Amino acid sequence: MHTERAGHSAEGSERGNGRHHESGPYVELDREEWARLAGTLSVPFTDDVIDSVRGLGDPVDAREVREVYLPLSRLLSMYVHAAGVLHDATDRFLGGTASRTPYVIGVAGSVAVGKSTTSRLLRELLAAWPEHPRVSLVTTDGFLLPNAELERRGLMQRKGFPESYDRRALLRFVIDVKSGHERVEAPVYSHLRYDIVPDATTVVERPDVLILEGLNVLQPGPRTDGRSALAVSDFFDFSVYVDAAEGDVKQWYVDRFQRLRETAFRNPESYFRTYGDLATDEAARTAGSIWDSINGPNLRRNILPTRGRATLVLRKSPDHSVRWVRLRKI
Repeated sequence: MHTERAGHSAEGSERGNGRHHESGPYVELDREEWARLAGTLSVPFTDDVIDSVRGLGDPVDAREVREVYLPLSRLLSMYVHAAGVLHDATDRFLGGTASRTPYVIGVAGSVAVGKSTTSRLLRELLAAWPEHPRVSLVTTDGFLLPNAELERRGLMQRKGFPESYDRRALLRFVIDVKSGHERVEAPVYSHLRYDIVPDATTVVERPDVLILEGLNVLQPGPRTDGRSALAVSDFFDFSVYVDAAEGDVKQWYVDRFQRLRETAFRNPESYFRTYGDLATDEAARTAGSIWDSINGPNLRRNILPTRGRATLVLRKSPDHSVRWVRLRKI
């Protein structure tokens, strides 16, 4: 099933002619036009690095990195530089000596869509630019409520939904980063154990750029007393939404589940170790059921509606390659 919101299927079919298209407040470029923006730049690392950051089941290769992610890193580097110029001008205007705070990039998208690979590639590429060599990456998984608390609240079957996160802790983390604190800590999540790791933290020490990756990072603030509260995305300088047709993402999820069944699920310490013994057909049915009951509804109700809040959208084809890019105009 490849159901999409009205208009997007038609938009995709119009691309592929090497031209860009302007639609309202956005500029849309197909893969060919976007790839040209890399110019004469070359990928600043080896295939071994690509192999190390590639997510399970994500076939991204050197060509994809050069044609999609290299131009994106070039654009982001320009934005980071422009933010520095604006900071200096503002500081002179105010007559102060305020230090510059990290440039924060949010990366959102569905489970299994490839946002983790996108985030890791951007970390490597942005760190290669001499203007901002210190790039940190934090995932919002660490801000999920511990399993014991999710069980207490009856939310274990809604893990990954907005209400399953410690929103206050996540917001406080981003505010501390944008406040220029020297040292900010984030909790750590274990995908093997499917839970928060007690007493473990990831330390962020005033990077030039912070990438914050997660399912719901573009969620608006909840309404209280008729007013909207602060949202994590209020403190983003730039945001990326990794997009694809739901039918494709579901298939990628099932494929990834099958690979995990043959690898991580067979680890005795894995939370999902009982899945390691499933037959191939049974594993496919189980993964499909999990998607239909948890990941699909979360995508449709909570994640996909935030796509319009992103600065840039990367739209993927069924083979996982990026087909077109939509950038919000300035």
